[in-house]
Amino acid sequence: MIAAVKGWQAVLAALLLPIPGACAADLNSAANSLARKTAAFAGRGETVAVTYKNLSSLPAAEWNSVQAAFETALHDAGCRAGATGTTEARITVSENPTQYLLVAEARKGDDREVWIASWNRAASNAPRAGISLDVKQVWRQAEQILDVAFPPAGMLVLTATKLTLYTHSGEAWTPRDSAAITNVKAWPRDPRARLRVTGATFQIFLPGAACNGSTDPALSVDCRASDAPWVLESGARVLLLATFAASRNYFDGRIVTQNGARKTVPPFYAAASAESQGRTLWVMTQLNGRAQITDGSFEPVGSIGQWGSDVAGIDARCGGASQVLATRAGDASEPDALQSFTIDDRAATPATSAAPLPGPVTALWPNGAGSAIVVARDLVSGDYIAYVATVSCGG
Repeated sequence: MIAAVKGWQAVLAALLLPIPGACAADLNSAANSLARKTAAFAGRGETVAVTYKNLSSLPAAEWNSVQAAFETALHDAGCRAGATGTTEARITVSENPTQYLLVAEARKGDDREVWIASWNRAASNAPRAGISLDVKQVWRQAEQILDVAFPPAGMLVLTATKLTLYTHSGEAWTPRDSAAITNVKAWPRDPRARLRVTGATFQIFLPGAACNGSTDPALSVDCRASDAPWVLESGARVLLLATFAASRNYFDGRIVTQNGARKTVPPFYAAASAESQGRTLWVMTQLNGRAQITDGSFEPVGSIGQWGSDVAGIDARCGGASQVLATRAGDASEPDALQSFTIDDRAATPATSAAPLPGPVTALWPNGAGSAIVVARDLVSGDYIAYVATVSCGG
């Protein structure tokens, strides 16, 4: 099916719901249809500057065929693709629970058109029956949220300037106490921090600093300059120590495994462990835009394309496989989405449908009990919204 719309709000709405009516037979048919629409908009003989983005779980081999199919159909319709052109076309593939959605946004001067083509997902790429991902908002505010945790005393919200303890009162969270965050070196451009709670006590890992604190009997925080490695975990399964590059927003590759072995791997943004057929695997989102799958000794065994930089391993075990939550590839000007996957030696398999979010994800950390904390920046209001994302295995 081809649908013409006038703005991206309509496109985003379409990404969340099945598109009514007939679908294209497959990816090639969808690409051909959108290419013909784009060529008619551009005008015969014109050059079209085309860019592509995959925001779905579509396998890399199939995604690579989008470009070839679109550009071949564009040529057959009397236009050609080039680095620059009088018409610009942005081609994006996304998905909902039942369909893949191919979106073409064409611009020529002040004129713009958007078309959507859909085709049904193959059973092998569909989410697994009975497994669901619930994303529930717990807090929002104007100041950037770095992490959220839930000690027995209530809810802790961490920002670059302070840590605030909230208690639950009726239907709302009420601030009980706060403490300033001090002794931190200059924050990097994209600040990151980790709040790790054990009962009433907690640790805060910051760029170039570390804090210890407690919520009992009152909120107390003691911060100091520190280059100690951060503790990364995947629920209650495995721990990993990783050195954070204090002036950047990623880990520099120096790690210490749970058995004390010191290793050096390529720099990475986030790491999550997964279990597959009794083996422990790790997934690390690298600076080159790919996610590296390694064995328990951190030797590469596979890779994943078209993921974002944030991942979190959680305790949920569905069908005997552990779950890894991942964001999708994109940039800070686009809405994001969260999806759960199972991991094997070679690839990631979708376990749930993607849950859309109102803007880019700025933090994703395990939260225990089969859940994770995810923070997204709302592109409309500019607020930062914290959610608890929980995977349920079903019956």
